[in-house]
Amino acid sequence: MAEAVGGELPVLPDSVLLQVLALLPLRDRLRAARVCRRWQRLALDRTVWRHVDLSPHRINSRTLWHLVRRRLHDSLRTLRVRGTLRSGGKDRLLSPALLAALGKRCPRLHRLCLAETDLRPVPYGSLPPSLTTLELSRCEIPIAWFCGAAARALPQLQHLVVRNVPAFSDRHLLNVSSQSRLKTLSLSGTYRVTDTGVQRAAPRLEELECLVLRHCVVGDSAVDFVGRHMKHLRFLEISNAYALTNAGLACLASLRRLETLCLNLCDKISPGAVIALCQALPQLRNLKLGGACLEDEVIDKIQASLPRCSFSRTP
Repeated sequence: MAEAVGGELPVLPDSVLLQVLALLPLRDRLRAARVCRRWQRLALDRTVWRHVDLSPHRINSRTLWHLVRRRLHDSLRTLRVRGTLRSGGKDRLLSPALLAALGKRCPRLHRLCLAETDLRPVPYGSLPPSLTTLELSRCEIPIAWFCGAAARALPQLQHLVVRNVPAFSDRHLLNVSSQSRLKTLSLSGTYRVTDTGVQRAAPRLEELECLVLRHCVVGDSAVDFVGRHMKHLRFLEISNAYALTNAGLACLASLRRLETLCLNLCDKISPGAVIALCQALPQLRNLKLGGACLEDEVIDKIQASLPRCSFSRTP
């Protein structure tokens, strides 16, 4: 106790320091390794390097190669990186060789999050085969991604998140649905995904448990196919789908396992239609509404009609 009062950190057990170091940003984690030999040993411990977030920094392939060779091991579970769009040569973040080395050095890597990365020189099949979750944010992807025999190189992929990737289209969606048994599909800012794409992909996405369609060009016909084929959905978000009407909303009543529903209301959707849908969903426990300006009287009516459901408003 006297040592603790005097500020002597060595009194803390290694197990506690390991947990603290694992929470630090990468740069601070590496700085901690310079404090003393004990901290160096702990800061470089494999358990500290299970989840690595490089996204606060723009890095190139040289830096990532160094980390793969010196710091990343078979303990790695999550890796987040951010590159530079439209970069070439030494400034390019990923290459097939680097991804092959990553997959070999880190066979337990389950989650890969790429931001602002040019993926056009990188075949989809070169991604580490251990991935169960792939997140793409503001990336460049070629039209042929996700297709062909190489697309089956990720046999364990269950969760796909795509944010603000304008190139992601109906064709990409169809290829993804053909190759993977997805549990989660989150599309945000993918305005090239339309009713046609959702209709064609929906019969192949019957095992989905979580679906997010945000800023996609979808309407009643797409939602109709969601209600027909995605019977295992537990979480559904449809926002900024301005073509959706009361008729399309009613098609979701067949989702008997749905627990959470997030909607952005517009002039074409009435509060009465929302109440009727929610009352038809026996497992619904969370309702989040946004978009339109909801008057207090309307909110009170919705809450009174759905006593078993937690209600909240989103911006």
